[in-house]
Amino acid sequence: MTPQVVDEATRRLPERQKPQGAAKHEPAVPPEPGRTDAELLIAASVLLADAALTARQAGAELTGALGSRLFGLAALRRPTWALDAAFSCAKALTNPAGLGFGANGGLFGELARFAGSVTYRRPAKVAMAVDAFALRIRAAAAEHPNLAAPAARRLTDAMVAGNRIEALRALHGLIERLGITRALTTLSPVMMELLALLGLLDENPVNDSFSWVTLAGGIPTTDPFMGLPSSLIKYLNPGPGRAERTEPDSILAKVLDTSRNDIVSYINDIGALGNHGLALLRRVRCSDGSVRHVLLLPGTSFALLSNSTPQDVIGAFDGCLRTDTTYTRAVRNLVERAGVPAGSELMIVGHSLGGLTAMNLASDPVFSSTYRLTHVIAVGSPIDAKRPADHTTRVISLVNEHDVIPTLDGRGPASPNDIPADWVELSWLDESYDYPLSHAPQAYSDSLRGPMAHHRERVNGLIGAYEGEITANQPYMLRDK
Repeated sequence: MTPQVVDEATRRLPERQKPQGAAKHEPAVPPEPGRTDAELLIAASVLLADAALTARQAGAELTGALGSRLFGLAALRRPTWALDAAFSCAKALTNPAGLGFGANGGLFGELARFAGSVTYRRPAKVAMAVDAFALRIRAAAAEHPNLAAPAARRLTDAMVAGNRIEALRALHGLIERLGITRALTTLSPVMMELLALLGLLDENPVNDSFSWVTLAGGIPTTDPFMGLPSSLIKYLNPGPGRAERTEPDSILAKVLDTSRNDIVSYINDIGALGNHGLALLRRVRCSDGSVRHVLLLPGTSFALLSNSTPQDVIGAFDGCLRTDTTYTRAVRNLVERAGVPAGSELMIVGHSLGGLTAMNLASDPVFSSTYRLTHVIAVGSPIDAKRPADHTTRVISLVNEHDVIPTLDGRGPASPNDIPADWVELSWLDESYDYPLSHAPQAYSDSLRGPMAHHRERVNGLIGAYEGEITANQPYMLRDK
């Protein structure tokens, strides 16, 4: 299988670009030169998402107006007018030709919304949101043909229709046919859309927030099943974070002996560190005479939900949703214990949770003002909703589009949302199809060493200031407490 490069110019849709005829299921005019069917489908999904969010806001404003104190006072003075106004608002909120049971917000609005959910009412806002997600799924299938295969299409069609029993049967059939890892990989480009559809179309009104935030392009702060708030995660990951110097074992020492200022070398170093709590601080006497530092942060251990290090599953969820985590606190402790001088230039390279933690540190104004964070390189990390506090920090994101982890920020291949123009995102499709192989550091380094060598050259060109003599490689063991 030949790896396929995904060119950024065709992968991205200019923000809120609305081509003629894109609001229909099929374009009313021939596709514009240079525009793909997937781009037109995403453009149409943007229009529907805007309409759905507007309808939701209109329902909230009408509901709020009916329950407002000012309306109550006006009703005392002009009861006939108030009755007519209330009737018109209620009709707009419940008429299938209008908002279609679109009440929401406030005590009475939320009670009405709950009643609508448990009685299977589908407001106009939900219908348009479902259609928007359906178009995103179709767009992803155009770029990922495995999604268009009958077994996968059966599942996505059932989710769009809100038929959970058929969806469970289809999922069982897909796993039976492909195995759980390949089934997960097949669905990974539209995982957020499928979870959002589940939240919109079930009888639980509490988890709807996940779907609306996903539709708007944000990071959900609730889970898609029960609607539990993400703030609960911090109670599961409360450690202050600690870093202790340690010595490399023979395998790590051998890898570090051949290290150099090269993205493939950095990824290989991270792979050698493993994901059982180690991180590495490197001091480099650069060619221009300056002393700079490189911090290498590995990703998540999936062996246990929680362990004694910050590199666990709980820490991964925490890192997605918050910026001040046990991992970031442990890394701050590492840099302080190492005696890195304030104002020093620092580059952080992280894989998976390590890249996410690098962006969380970059978004911390105190950390970014204490050290000159020149580069953040995230490898297979869901960082797209994070922003560095220092606008001069160069953000480089490397993404294998078969890897499910980078999509956890809500921006999958079918998302219309884009990253800042000054970021460098390099993405590709390679032969490491199945998760977790597609997420492994070795899969990324193999691609960059082979068919994606031009991406390797580009990244190395961006980090050329760190070329020089490595004067220290110090591993640290990170602990929660």
